[in-house]
Amino acid sequence: MFLFEGAFGTILYTGDFRYTRAMQGEPALRGRRIDRLYLDNTHCHPQRPLPSRQLATRQAARLIRTHPRHHVVIGVYSLGKETLLVDLAVEFSTWVVVSPWRLEQMRLLELPNVFTAEEGAGWIRAVDVAEIRWETLVSWNALHPTIAILPTGRPVKVTHPNIHPIPYSDHSSFAELREFVKWLKPCSVIPIVRGSTCQVYFQEYLSSAPQALPDPETPPPAQDSAQQQSTRREREPACLLKRAAQRSAPRGVVYESPEKRTEKSEEFTGAKAPQHSHREPAPCSEEGHASHGGEGEPRAARPVSPAPVSDEHFPTGFAEQYLLTPLNVLKQYSSQKFDKLVEDYFRRGKAS
Repeated sequence: MFLFEGAFGTILYTGDFRYTRAMQGEPALRGRRIDRLYLDNTHCHPQRPLPSRQLATRQAARLIRTHPRHHVVIGVYSLGKETLLVDLAVEFSTWVVVSPWRLEQMRLLELPNVFTAEEGAGWIRAVDVAEIRWETLVSWNALHPTIAILPTGRPVKVTHPNIHPIPYSDHSSFAELREFVKWLKPCSVIPIVRGSTCQVYFQEYLSSAPQALPDPETPPPAQDSAQQQSTRREREPACLLKRAAQRSAPRGVVYESPEKRTEKSEEFTGAKAPQHSHREPAPCSEEGHASHGGEGEPRAARPVSPAPVSDEHFPTGFAEQYLLTPLNVLKQYSSQKFDKLVEDYFRRGKAS
């Protein structure tokens, strides 16, 4: 399950889950107010009873014992029913044969070592649920007597006498859902499976406290932000929108190389330079000292107010002309030419 907390309130998203009373001891949920509960309502119907997974596992074991000379094929989806496979492997002391990719998946899940990809190593196999059909049962039984087990809580159509549905599900039963909502007491319940009106079964267990989320689709701050952004885009010219779409938004502290700064200054050659400006202060540590070439991450700098500048600090004459000259113009001068220009300027000043 996923628990979200923030200025929008508290949201619990169950995903596909099977409720057990052990969840009431979960520290993240115990005594917590839930504004909105997104609930797995797959079996949210009073006319659809569902036994516990332990009872369903024993039912599958009894079925296998009544067919002692048969191979057993169990239809499963990409995820789920792993506990059933492990329990049956331990119960009958046999390997469960799976495909190589599913074997790697079982290893990633850190399940007990009861799975193998070696054909014939065990007489219980796990295959994709789509393989449990008439044609495959006929071909399997032509080689060796075989029964197929479909562990599912949903009603299925049986196309072969050797296909046996077992009411094993990783989704909560109707009774378990009501017990879970009664214990959690959320402010509202939103079913994950759409088209269901199962909220009526939980109304008596909801909290009477006002919830922090009035709109189930989008929180109000996100709505306001989206509206403002849409209005702003309508006012901007198409060329600016195209340019903005091509730029990547910088994150965190961004440093620019001198070459990039030179390229940016060339783009604005015709722009008029401001008369006064000041450099950005160097990043500072928490003590207010400038950081120097450390290997650690840069720390957030405290705002530093610029020192007052008197009129005598403003450049005049050639110096002012040089400071306000774009970099692409200065690049045509070598350092020797620049030194000569400075000397000539001061020489003319002394002569006057």
